Amino acid sequence: MKRFLEVTGFLLTVFGVCGVIRELTDGWFRLMGVTRFLTENVWFLADHALFANIVVTALGFALMVMSDRIRK
Repeated sequence: MKRFLEVTGFLLTVFGVCGVIRELTDGWFRLMGVTRFLTENVWFLADHALFANIVVTALGFALMVMSDRIRK
């Protein structure tokens, strides 16, 4: 379970950071645009793509911190 949380947290953090960079560069940075599917297909996130990517990054970071607190 600990390894699963670490990997999931890391991937969410990387995808969120790439999404933030993509939003700040106005689509120029297309590498790992996974969160684009989330922000374009969910109706209430369509206008708030930058905020959604920041939340994904924070959620991934929180999962990594939480995985360190779990004993094996």
